[in-house]
Amino acid sequence: MNSEKMSCCARHLRRTGPAHAGNGNELVTEAPLSRQNGWSLPPQTPQLVAWSTYTFFVIVGFGIYIPLLPSPWKWVAYGLIGAAFFLHLVTHIASVSIDPADPSVRVKNYSSPTPIYDKHKHAHVIHNQHCYLCEVDVGPKVKHCRTCNKCVADFDHHCKWLNNCVGGRNYWFFFTTVLTAFIGLFLLVLIVLFVFIEHFVNPAVLRTAPQFQSVKDNSTWLVFLPLAPVETSSAGLLTVAAFTFLLGGFCLMLLAHLLGFHFYLLWNKMSTFEHIVKKRQEQSSQDVESGVKQPSPKIEVSTKKQTRSKSTDCESAIPRHTSLFRYADEKQLGSHLTEVICSEMKHIKPSSSGVDRVYHSTKQKKPGEVTLHDSEKQKVASAEHGREKSVEGIPVVQDPLGSSAMSTAAVEQQLRTDARSESALSSSEGAGGEGPPLDRKSC
Repeated sequence: MNSEKMSCCARHLRRTGPAHAGNGNELVTEAPLSRQNGWSLPPQTPQLVAWSTYTFFVIVGFGIYIPLLPSPWKWVAYGLIGAAFFLHLVTHIASVSIDPADPSVRVKNYSSPTPIYDKHKHAHVIHNQHCYLCEVDVGPKVKHCRTCNKCVADFDHHCKWLNNCVGGRNYWFFFTTVLTAFIGLFLLVLIVLFVFIEHFVNPAVLRTAPQFQSVKDNSTWLVFLPLAPVETSSAGLLTVAAFTFLLGGFCLMLLAHLLGFHFYLLWNKMSTFEHIVKKRQEQSSQDVESGVKQPSPKIEVSTKKQTRSKSTDCESAIPRHTSLFRYADEKQLGSHLTEVICSEMKHIKPSSSGVDRVYHSTKQKKPGEVTLHDSEKQKVASAEHGREKSVEGIPVVQDPLGSSAMSTAAVEQQLRTDARSESALSSSEGAGGEGPPLDRKSC
């Protein structure tokens, strides 16, 4: 019994390979083989669509509409469109069949699997011109294609329509494929449009073939001339012509965009991959600049609001007549004067009519009590003292009605005038009781 347990444990400890599929204990996934060219399985869907579209245009063009042209133009169309479609077929096959891999990769045997490229596990597949997946040294303009799972020399892009990468070895075959497809399809669309219009304007132009002599009904048409004539109706002929025209126009727009883009790349001497990398770098730099510039307006607005809120604490409570003397530099205005003025404003009584008024009473000043006039004198004395001692930000006594500086004699004269007016006001209050209220706004 003990020997059976030990042998059972030993079997589990000696198991170093994955179990067979189907038991749920598979440990390692086998890496697929790299694509050798565009004929490698499985084919991609755009590749099947491309071959189906090419076959459709060949059957429709050479079997239905080109044979309906008049005799001189029919042979011209056979020559031009036939040459374009034939050259397109040759270059298309060459683009699919050529292996664009790096020479060091082509030397290896494609029968051995290559590790799968995973951007989460491999930050840099190629480092110092060495590919860690293909395990070979590569050239300077090589990129490891994720779809083909191999290093491609002079990598441009992976074309799904070819099911193959476009590199230095097959780039010009690819370019010729696109150019011939555009030229041949453009000529074919013109012929289909001509047949569609002439069917309503002058159908006799399209019935010049000898096979039409045996057809008596004008609504009956022959297709697949001259080898295998098949009768069809006018509705069928026009329906296929309309569908061919729409499909051809759509394909022409795609081919024109692709052809124009590669003309642009050739003019700027760059590949598709280099263009994409350049655009990504420009976009990332723009994102960084926009991210740096966006928070700055918010900070400026918040600081402006804070300074504005701080500067409007007691400004509404300061009477006009207490601003006879002020500092030239607003930053030198101390908080001491503001506190004194605010404490004086506590003694102001609001009037019953809703308008703030300042009342002067005949009460004698108590010892230690600071009046508004005394605070003005203290402010003048502090301003004169600061003017003598300060070096930067010298306090300047200013005229209340202007911005010009006042001399010391003028200040003393102003103080005497205020003292006389206050004494006269006090005597009048003693004679007639409490004086008329003074409007706070006029002060």
